Amino acid sequence: MTLNIGRAFTYMFEDESWIMKIIIGGILLFIPIVNFMVLGYQLEVLKRVADGMDIPLPEWDDFVGKSIEGLLAFLIALVYNIPTILVVCLPIGLIAMAGAADSAVLMSMARLVTACAYCVLPVWGIVVLLILPAAIIRYATTGELMSAFQFGEIFGFIRDNIANYIVAIILWIVANFIAGFGVIACFVGVLFTEFWAYLVMAHLLGQVQRESLTVA
Repeated sequence: MTLNIGRAFTYMFEDESWIMKIIIGGILLFIPIVNFMVLGYQLEVLKRVADGMDIPLPEWDDFVGKSIEGLLAFLIALVYNIPTILVVCLPIGLIAMAGAADSAVLMSMARLVTACAYCVLPVWGIVVLLILPAAIIRYATTGELMSAFQFGEIFGFIRDNIANYIVAIILWIVANFIAGFGVIACFVGVLFTEFWAYLVMAHLLGQVQRESLTVA
């Protein structure tokens, strides 16, 4: 089975209240802390698509529930990016220590570690890009936080759905690229395009999950 690519990019416009829902989502997305609610909304869309709902945009209700779900999704992503955080922070700390000690040897070592660390960054970034979406799918569809760290199941899911999964990730990148053009329309444009990209991603991942059940 293949993904319905066109629908992933346009389904949201079929909802009779799509304008208001996208405006609300776009505004909330740019409010710190409150934007956890948007992640929760995205997870709900993903699950609805996986369950086969034709027009899966939920209402903007249950703000507390959506915020909690979004916060947990954020924590999942944060855990997956801990190596990235360490790679960024460790060299900075070493350089600061070398500067404080006024040691040329320590500074040289710090710069060497920095160079090595930043060579690792792109590699880990690709690893996260390939694994995190599957972890989010598992969390969204099971509702269990630890399911996002069951690596045997995650790798098995990716392996069994590799074609659709890779296509979904590529299209998600494309959607984010398109969303970037909202900057051209100034801030108002970004309100629409950034949240639209979130909805595209949710639909694509939901389709991957649904197709995995069909194949099974």
